[in-house]
Amino acid sequence: MVKILMLISLVLFSFTILISVYRIVKGPSKPDRVIALDMIGVNLLAAIAVVSCILLTKAFMEVILILGILSFIGTIAFSKYIERGIIVERRHNR
Repeated sequence: MVKILMLISLVLFSFTILISVYRIVKGPSKPDRVIALDMIGVNLLAAIAVVSCILLTKAFMEVILILGILSFIGTIAFSKYIERGIIVERRHNR
């Protein structure tokens, strides 16, 4: 029973990822696209965790951690780019 529920959750996670891809392509504004990209990251992390539980292994935990960090940094970088138009600020003291 639990395995069936996990498979159903995988299908639902993949469906929400597809909806987010549509929002990235069709999004009316840049912040909507950034939020959809962050949503893809979160759903991908959850799907990997479910796959890890289905396969009864802890091998994917490092992958989840690295993808979570990269997703967070990517969201911050895109948000900063949208807000200021530049990601890394350089200050020139002359």
